[in-house]
Amino acid sequence: MKHKEKTLQTGNNTKGFAMLRIAFGVIWAIDAFFKWNPSFISDFKDSVSGAIGHQPFFIQAWIHFWLYIISFNAHHFAIITAITETIIAIGLIFGIFTRYVIYLGIIFSLLIWTTAEGFGGPYNGTSTDIGAAIIYVFVFIALLLGKSWETYSLDAKRK
Repeated sequence: MKHKEKTLQTGNNTKGFAMLRIAFGVIWAIDAFFKWNPSFISDFKDSVSGAIGHQPFFIQAWIHFWLYIISFNAHHFAIITAITETIIAIGLIFGIFTRYVIYLGIIFSLLIWTTAEGFGGPYNGTSTDIGAAIIYVFVFIALLLGKSWETYSLDAKRK
C-alpha cells in the first residue's frame, strides 16, 4: 500500500510541474509574439543599449561588448531572438525535447538578464528589482528538477 501511495504522490507532482511547464510556455509564446513585432526587430540594438545607463563600469563594458557583436547585423540578432523565444514556447507547451529546451531557456534567460536587463540594474538607490529573466532561470531549474516532461508532453509519448 505504501508503494502505491508514493507512486500517486509522485504522479501528482509530475502533473503539477507539467502544468507549470505549459503555463510558462504560454508566457514565452506571448513574449515571442511581441518579438515578431517589426518595431522590436527594427529597434533591437536600442533595446539592448538602453540597459547601459547608470551601470557600473564592468557591466557597461559587458553590454558594450554585446552591442559590438550585435552591430554587425542587429536585424539578424533580433530575428534569432524571436526564433529562440518561439522554440522555447513551443517546446514547453507541447513538451517537445523538453530537457534541451529547458537548457536553452536557462542560457537564453541568463543572456537576456546580463545584457538587455543589465544584470537587473541600475545599481543605485532607485533600483526596485533584479529583473525578470533571472527569475526565469529558477523556473527553468524547477521544471528540470520536477521532470516536467514526464506528463502532458510529446516527450512522454515517445517512451
